[in-house]
Amino acid sequence: MTELCDRTASELAPALASGELTAVEITESCLARIDAVEERVKAFLTVTPDVARERAAALDEYRSIGADQTALAGIPLAVKDVFTTQGIRTTAASKILESYVPPYDATAWSRASGDGAVLVGKTNCDEFAMGSSNENSAFGPVHNPWDLETVPGGSSGGSAASVAAGEAVWALGSDTGGSVRQPSALCGVVGLKPTYGRVSRSGLIAFASSLDTVGTFTRNVRDAAVLLSSIAGRDPRDATSLDEPRRDFAEGIEGGVEGLRVGVLADTFGEGVQPGVRDRVRTAVDAFERLGARVDEVSLPHAASALSAYYLIAPSEASSNLARYDGVRYGYRVEGATDSIAMMTQTRGAGFGAEVKRRIMLGTYALSAGYYEAYYGQAQKVRTLIIRDYEAAFADHDVLVSPTSPTTAFALGEKVDDPFAMYLNDVFTIPANLAGVPAISLPCGLDDGLPVGLQLTAPVLAESDLLRAAHAVESALAFDPTPPIVREAAGT
Repeated sequence: MTELCDRTASELAPALASGELTAVEITESCLARIDAVEERVKAFLTVTPDVARERAAALDEYRSIGADQTALAGIPLAVKDVFTTQGIRTTAASKILESYVPPYDATAWSRASGDGAVLVGKTNCDEFAMGSSNENSAFGPVHNPWDLETVPGGSSGGSAASVAAGEAVWALGSDTGGSVRQPSALCGVVGLKPTYGRVSRSGLIAFASSLDTVGTFTRNVRDAAVLLSSIAGRDPRDATSLDEPRRDFAEGIEGGVEGLRVGVLADTFGEGVQPGVRDRVRTAVDAFERLGARVDEVSLPHAASALSAYYLIAPSEASSNLARYDGVRYGYRVEGATDSIAMMTQTRGAGFGAEVKRRIMLGTYALSAGYYEAYYGQAQKVRTLIIRDYEAAFADHDVLVSPTSPTTAFALGEKVDDPFAMYLNDVFTIPANLAGVPAISLPCGLDDGLPVGLQLTAPVLAESDLLRAAHAVESALAFDPTPPIVREAAGT
């Protein structure tokens, strides 16, 4: 029998509403799973059992007196540790924020909480969301629940692993260059990156402000629609949030793909793509055809330059955003410095990890006098060309299809000494961030026992079409999202 913590939110919500289950029972199931597997998975930086139990009990009491509750009420949620949570430590997986306790909630978490989500903890990630393997955390790496000797992907690896392992039913993450979709692919869960500005970034610790997007981790596409419905919408605290009303993204999700125009990104099936990944994604494309979609090949001519443009734009914005961590205003400060300059220099030297320092130096160089136009300016021009590529592709297609990641999960430590090889893991996800379009990754099978991710991309604000297409192919593929560690914990 499936444990409560391994069921989807869409299965649990009706059982809660009917009184068949209580929020306390579901929360205790997730906390028990955390006790059973967390020492090996290490998905969390902070677990909040007392907060979760108190909230679940309060929600059960409200329900007992007939109070209306949403589809999120009583369902355990994990939150990446780059979202501020009032009164709960928020570290961004960095030593420089190790003891930081924010005085306010991020909007995305605040909205989910307002709808009744139960916080079970803050998840591990790459430091300041910089990385593709979750090995850059100052507190140690996360382990992939499908194979504990492999990475979960990054930077939101803790959120992906927590959902895959049944430690939470769903989770929030952030996606700057693929940090929701890539770990979703490697951990066999569904990862949604909405249109840039669809979800407020207020309270999200900034990495690269023009790219950062709040995303979701779930066990199926319907749950992704439900969670997005809760957290999306205009926020006056974020000037870049879109003036779009909150809506129900689960409505119409069963509509199928008859007549849908699907473009297969042919360039993403070439050299460097693991053969098993290529085969599983091709099988998913065949499923679209069987379901009645019109499928043909398409290309994004400038996508090959996206990786280079991204690794100039993102570090440039990071070098500016991370200037605030200087030991003066908040966070870690070294002791014994002889003057303020020495204090700031030593604080940043001791507080930041190697990958963060690498990107700050790269970004500072790219923005420096004499080099701005040669590097940052050129990268922004490439970004414009990629946006136009998407506009041309979407003139004839409703969704685009590609692998999410060129490979399945790789071994811990395999690429830590080769930053360029590491950056290539995001080669298929980065273009969507540069263009600001929505994209989703869903599991489409296994290769040598590890999950393969299928990525769908849609035009700006076309999340409903994206979710409808993803739900259709998910139903056709019928992937079993149960990793070995879950079977072991459940005794099956």
